[in-house]
Amino acid sequence: MTVEVDTKNLIIHIAEIMINELKLEDVTPETFDPEIDLVDEVGIDSMDLATVALVIQDEYGIRIDEDDYPKLTTIRLIADYVGERLKR
Repeated sequence: MTVEVDTKNLIIHIAEIMINELKLEDVTPETFDPEIDLVDEVGIDSMDLATVALVIQDEYGIRIDEDDYPKLTTIRLIADYVGERLKR
């Protein structure tokens, strides 16, 4: 069975999680650039990313391998990753 994934909504929801978990200000899910580098441009560290990953795992019922964390550098990449996991 194939699951359809709405990437736009996934990006918005992951942006919401990011903003809420990391207490980001001056940005909304709609204005959060999905291509911005979370580490280099937003200043998110590995602990922040691990926190967000845990919330995303709980929200979507998926597993994110710790080895994959370094690859998840933008909201779009995270959304693509989650989308792939949801299709399985």
